[in-house]
Amino acid sequence: MKTKQVLGIDISKQKFDVALLKDTKLKHKKFPNNRKGFTALFEWLVHHDAASAHVCMEATGIYSEALSVFLHDQRMTISIVNPARIKGFAQSELLRSKTDKVDAGLIARFCAAMNPQQWHPQPMQIRQLRDLARRLEALNQMHQQESNRLQGASEMITSHLQHHLTFLVQEIKQLKAQIQQHIDQHPDLKQRKRLLQSIPGIGEATINVILSEFGNITQFRNAKALAAFIGVAPKIRQSGTSLRPRATMSKMGRSSLRKAFFMPALVALRYNPLIIELKKRLTAAGKSKMAIVGAAMRKLVHIIYGVLKNKLPFDENFA
Repeated sequence: MKTKQVLGIDISKQKFDVALLKDTKLKHKKFPNNRKGFTALFEWLVHHDAASAHVCMEATGIYSEALSVFLHDQRMTISIVNPARIKGFAQSELLRSKTDKVDAGLIARFCAAMNPQQWHPQPMQIRQLRDLARRLEALNQMHQQESNRLQGASEMITSHLQHHLTFLVQEIKQLKAQIQQHIDQHPDLKQRKRLLQSIPGIGEATINVILSEFGNITQFRNAKALAAFIGVAPKIRQSGTSLRPRATMSKMGRSSLRKAFFMPALVALRYNPLIIELKKRLTAAGKSKMAIVGAAMRKLVHIIYGVLKNKLPFDENFA
């Protein structure tokens, strides 16, 4: 009987460390984080008769995406897990050392013990939209930073800042048009956008985030799973009689996604009838303003899930 092999990968911007686990023994190797390194890794796996190994790595955004897509194209089983799970597993092992090599071995042992869920890449049109949306977000942040610098700037650099701001405005406008064109070219994205536009509180910027980051709603078994992915699910803290029960936002998802839902929640608290009713109930129960905003974020996520799952526009009377 062939022993199952697992490959733990600790990845960073410039390189990645791997640990191949077989029969409790680890083989370590380091590769550059580029296409040449990806090919070298696969050749190394073939050499060790491990081309069918279960690969596991932490969710590190752009650093891990290219490698995971490459290995998926080689028909390997890939798992991309929340770093918090790896951290918890390290604590269970009482692990004190932390290096890239040690972390790769830790991820391999986690994969062997927990057998995490298999990951599949998003369709190409979703990945392209995500690149465009993230670039737009970066340009908007850059524009805000330059606008802040313009306030109180000396005469020597004012004209330069104004010129750069004009350039950024043009780039943002062109990129928005490119995103719209991309969505219009793909009927599934276009349909989802129309559904999301029916939800009071959801604007164009939020729609771009939703479509590019989790537009394929079928990857989540229910709305609670989506809320947990974003990090707006509630977390209860209670211990005997010494700690009173208190629900807070888990914040275990990506902070950038939670940020994308903050302003829409504020708008929804004023214009979305379902969330307005939620605000009334929570206010009557004595909840704080921030607790109400957090609840509005969760409710908005549940509404988004329902609209996309059922492929029906928002209806405040829908049970």
